[in-house]
Amino acid sequence: MTYHLRTPLLPACLIVCAALSSAAFADEHHDRTQMGNNINIGPNEEVSEATCFGCNIHVRGQVEGDVTAFGGSIVIEDEGQIGGDATAFGGGIRLDKEAKVSGDVSVFGGRIHRDPQASIGGDVTTMGGPGWLGLIIALPLVFLGLVIWGMIWLVRRLLRPSVPTRQIAA
Repeated sequence: MTYHLRTPLLPACLIVCAALSSAAFADEHHDRTQMGNNINIGPNEEVSEATCFGCNIHVRGQVEGDVTAFGGSIVIEDEGQIGGDATAFGGGIRLDKEAKVSGDVSVFGGRIHRDPQASIGGDVTTMGGPGWLGLIIALPLVFLGLVIWGMIWLVRRLLRPSVPTRQIAA
């Protein structure tokens, strides 16, 4: 009898969940995520967030949230606006005249080029140049190499055959 009571509830729950999540089907504000292809946000476009792996992001319109580029640059042109943070790993950020970032601007392994009329609402963090990027990548690799070397040394030492010593009769 319990089985029959749950059966009508499943379709009803699915319908309620679909109705409540109608925001997920809206096309007005959407995220942009690309890998290897540049992201271009036109002057009349609005995007929730933009994330790019191995490519560049050009903002001429408005991004409500964060803009993040891994291995690429972020360019905010004309009257482009970012409502959140702008972060570039292994690339730079360029803010042209009248560009606006409401949050923080962070660059790791690149440089920030900022027009004097561009506005940044939060903090600006720059770890410029390839030295920082090399340090961020190389330091964990060196640590991992030392751990592996220590494990190999320990295993070899434990597996080394012991040599009996001779006793000299007096």
